[in-house]
Amino acid sequence: MKKMILRFSAAIFAFAGIVLSVQAQQYRPDVFAITGARIVTVSGKTIERGTLVIRDGLIEAVDDNAKVPADAQTIDGEGLTIYPGFIDAYSNLGIAPRAPQRGGGGGGGGGGQGQSQGPESNSNYPEGLQPEEAAFDELKAGEAQFETQRNAGITTALTVGADGIFNGQSAIIDLAGDSVSSMIIRSPFAEHVTYTTLRGGTYPTSLMGTFSALRQMFLDAQRLQEIQRMYAANPRGIRRPEADASLQALIPVVNGQMPVVFNANTEREIIRTLDLAREFKLKAIISGGREAWKVAARLKEQDVPVLVSLNFPVRTLAASKDEDPESLETLRLRVEAPKNAARLKQAGVRFAFQTDGIKNLSKDFLGNVVIATENGLAKDDALWALTIGAAEILGIDNRLGSIETGKIANLVVFRGDMFDKDRTITHVFVDGKLFEQKEKPKAPASAGTPGGGAGTPGGVPQIGGTYQINIDVPGMPLPGTLILNQQTAVLSGSLQTSLGTSEVRDGKVTAEGFTFATTVEFQGQTFDIFFTGKTTGNQIEGTISSPQGTITFSGTKNP
Repeated sequence: MKKMILRFSAAIFAFAGIVLSVQAQQYRPDVFAITGARIVTVSGKTIERGTLVIRDGLIEAVDDNAKVPADAQTIDGEGLTIYPGFIDAYSNLGIAPRAPQRGGGGGGGGGGQGQSQGPESNSNYPEGLQPEEAAFDELKAGEAQFETQRNAGITTALTVGADGIFNGQSAIIDLAGDSVSSMIIRSPFAEHVTYTTLRGGTYPTSLMGTFSALRQMFLDAQRLQEIQRMYAANPRGIRRPEADASLQALIPVVNGQMPVVFNANTEREIIRTLDLAREFKLKAIISGGREAWKVAARLKEQDVPVLVSLNFPVRTLAASKDEDPESLETLRLRVEAPKNAARLKQAGVRFAFQTDGIKNLSKDFLGNVVIATENGLAKDDALWALTIGAAEILGIDNRLGSIETGKIANLVVFRGDMFDKDRTITHVFVDGKLFEQKEKPKAPASAGTPGGGAGTPGGVPQIGGTYQINIDVPGMPLPGTLILNQQTAVLSGSLQTSLGTSEVRDGKVTAEGFTFATTVEFQGQTFDIFFTGKTTGNQIEGTISSPQGTITFSGTKNP
């Protein structure tokens, strides 16, 4: 009997061991090993043929003879080059544009430039002059909304709202994660300022007034801090200081503990910013900085970095004899913008790159980096600005920006070199999660025409054609026309709604359905949306992922 009990107990323990083993395998973090690849570490030497191991979202090993773990998913790196994931040093990613505010703003009332319908505020200042607003509170989770950025090799971004004079406090996020908390790398990072005005008669209504309002709020924050110190030391006989969330948010700024990013492009704006930074001893950063090269010596002297815009100005309309000629200033800006980064580097100014609302990210993001290298910027310096240089400015270089053991596994993998004309991204890792890029199939010359037949030579459904659709925006259904042009498994076309016409890009068709991305403009802001759907006969339906969440659409194909 005793032997039977012992055998039964042993069986129970063995079964428990099997269950635990299965559970461990089910919840084991993804482990990857890329072998035989060229690895550009940025912080050290380039490994011409090495192995990189990822485990639990981190870089576990990187070397020319690193051992491949037995539990790793192996990726053959022959012909591939691995770089640190790129960093977009300024964006509004994951933050939805707000609807215009109909009534007065919190505390001060009034309607203004970029003002919006947000939660009620107890601030003593009007909407647009409330620096306590935080990107963290407005971020929306969801990986689909960042697909276009990841497809361009961007894995990390600084993000902040676009409203008001004070845009609020930014967050630095990774472009993956099912929740806001899992996306956050650093929050808050900095306070942000845009030189604009407030409308509706609310002060300030001029740019001169904006500078005066900023100075006064910085002075008031210093004064509030001094009163708080006096009151904390001996409250008797001193009137209790008022609680003021807006001024309280500026105290770390005037103390030099929190950076303040100024959106400044013209030489005059940048000089005024540098004067303000010197007066209040601010830890300033310039964003945009299209004319930063003109004041490079002073930027170097005050050690103020620049988040250089890659949204180079281009002529958007074809030349016509009926058009007004472009101004000399416009022509000069178009010529000088691609030279900006090289000039800043030559002057010793720290800089990173930002996308700055580039419409066609897949074409112009790296395309404009290449243009910068053709205008005097060394390729190593361009890569530095996209990776460890940006990480240093954003204060996250101990976690990101280079390929080193222990750092977060944010990586972009190219077939060939990132500066090659025919570059192709094959894999992107964000927090160690693999987003495999599928190369767009090339349509054969005999590919079917849009709208015809049940299938294509590539074996995928034929969904091309023109559809009248309804987008189920809560409270205001939005009708539109969706034109899909199909070549085998590749979709292009356009979406037309009352918001305007936008291009269908990154479109793919599979046996299960279709996906594509497009960019829409709302309240002066642009943001990406992502369609996932399927067709049944002449009917089309699916979902749209946006920074505001997910909505549905449906419609019918035109005869």
